Amino acid sequence: MPRPQDKQTLLALGQANFDKLMTLVQEFTDEELHAEFQFETRDRNVRDTLVHLHEWHLMMMEWYRVGMGGAKPEMPAPGYTWKTLPDLNLEIWKKYQQTSLNEGMALLKQSFQQIRKLIEKQNDPELFEKKRYPWTGTTSLGSYFVSATSSHYDWALKQLKKHKRTYGG
Repeated sequence: MPRPQDKQTLLALGQANFDKLMTLVQEFTDEELHAEFQFETRDRNVRDTLVHLHEWHLMMMEWYRVGMGGAKPEMPAPGYTWKTLPDLNLEIWKKYQQTSLNEGMALLKQSFQQIRKLIEKQNDPELFEKKRYPWTGTTSLGSYFVSATSSHYDWALKQLKKHKRTYGG
């Protein structure tokens, strides 16, 4: 499906991909849910993948809060650049190592609802007009939301499907 270009599609695709992700997680056996991935990746299990999504929701919401308040948010995070994204993602991984799968799932569901509420507050021009807000640079607010929601859920689905295929249990 092409990248969303309007609010309705953004919300629908985000919800659809999130629902697919949650359904897939529910289909895992308890053993699969807690098993290490059998392939090389930063995230090593289902929990790692889910909390990664959660943390990116939080970062997106912080960018929005700061940017809509008239300041330039530190993106992707204080002390990191887009070129040092692997380092940031590793720090995210480390941050959640003491988080249980159930906690991670609850955090993700909560932040998913919060980010949806932000999207719902916007209209199509606010979301998809490029250069509308100084903090989004040459792109649109909606593009950031796509990256933090539907596109990111698609990445997570691929990770978890690969785990399901490769796990020998």
